[in-house]
Amino acid sequence: MHTTVGIVGGGPSGLLLARLLHNAGIDSVVLESRDRAYVEQRQRAGILEQATVDVLRAAGAGERLDREGMPHDGIELRYGRRAHRVDFPALTGGRRVWVYAQTEVVKDLIALQLADGGPLHFEAEVHAVEGADTDRPVIRYTHEGREQTLTCDYVVGCDGFHGVTRDAVPEGVRTTYERTYPYSWLGILADAPPVYHELIYAHSERGFALASMRSESVSRLYLQVPNGTDPADWSDERIWDELDARFALDANPEWRLKRGTVTSKAVLPMRSHVTEPMRCGRVFLAGDAAHIVPPTGAKGLNLAAADVIVLARAFAHFKDTGSTDLLDSYSDTCLRRVWRAEHFSYFMTTTLHADPEQSPFETKLQLSQLDRVATSEHAAAELAENYTGLPLGPVDDRQ
Repeated sequence: MHTTVGIVGGGPSGLLLARLLHNAGIDSVVLESRDRAYVEQRQRAGILEQATVDVLRAAGAGERLDREGMPHDGIELRYGRRAHRVDFPALTGGRRVWVYAQTEVVKDLIALQLADGGPLHFEAEVHAVEGADTDRPVIRYTHEGREQTLTCDYVVGCDGFHGVTRDAVPEGVRTTYERTYPYSWLGILADAPPVYHELIYAHSERGFALASMRSESVSRLYLQVPNGTDPADWSDERIWDELDARFALDANPEWRLKRGTVTSKAVLPMRSHVTEPMRCGRVFLAGDAAHIVPPTGAKGLNLAAADVIVLARAFAHFKDTGSTDLLDSYSDTCLRRVWRAEHFSYFMTTTLHADPEQSPFETKLQLSQLDRVATSEHAAAELAENYTGLPLGPVDDRQ
């Protein structure tokens, strides 16, 4: 079997790329190692940038998002037992974000792909991507109990940090930059209405906390915990009590979260990772296959979407003009945005979390930075512009 673009990975980036290519008249095949139920249920990101929403709408995947998604015009920062709201539209010329879970984005894109897109094979385990430096790279995989090959004009790896596509870029060619953080997140899903209509990011002497949501009746909440924490060591009551303590306000001492049944509990490690370049020959890397950010800045899913938006436009440009200019500049174009998002995520993470070894002096610096955001329009605008999404590159209308 042969296709123009072989896509390894049926998560949001691979499915969005397939949809964008289909709309541009470019054929593709998507290979996903997991079954459909797993892909549609795995819990990941929940915040969509303005540009991500715009592209989903243009791609035909915005109907349910517009009906069920929750637009947010800001976030609340809590620090020193005070609260300050950052108003996104006022600081960015009208830009905002949406709460719409990655699981729902994936469901929408799968439905579109199966209805009128190219082949999408679940339980297709890719073993290797070969021939990156040839004009016919090959994907070797197992599907329905048989070893199979897919030859491609191009291969795009959307198979995540542990996928095989990154191995198609030789070790002597790729460079890895990474940082691990000395803390993790204990995340829960709870059948409880959100306590606030926007996300709350809390800096506390007890550690970081985040109040988010998945719907009007489901809350998504996080606590900073030591690396290696066992979720079983945290009872539901202990989690709720600690969340209340970290979100506490002097101006409203009676403030409490709305408690409910905890339906999911997991510990998430925190790390930053970038692989350069994001292209080798006819193999491209996108999303977590190329970069990972700590979740504090809500950049992971949006960075992955930005990669495939840039790449889909490059393929369409090649189809229409015969020029490979945009394909050739893909890695440089994406990495400029990736490193800015890495820096923003690093800033949010190190400003809001308490390093186990940090001194009182360093805590004072964190509080000073948060106070700067609260009192300076320029500092607040920098945060808002990064949070709602930076330009995608030369093809972005805002440049």
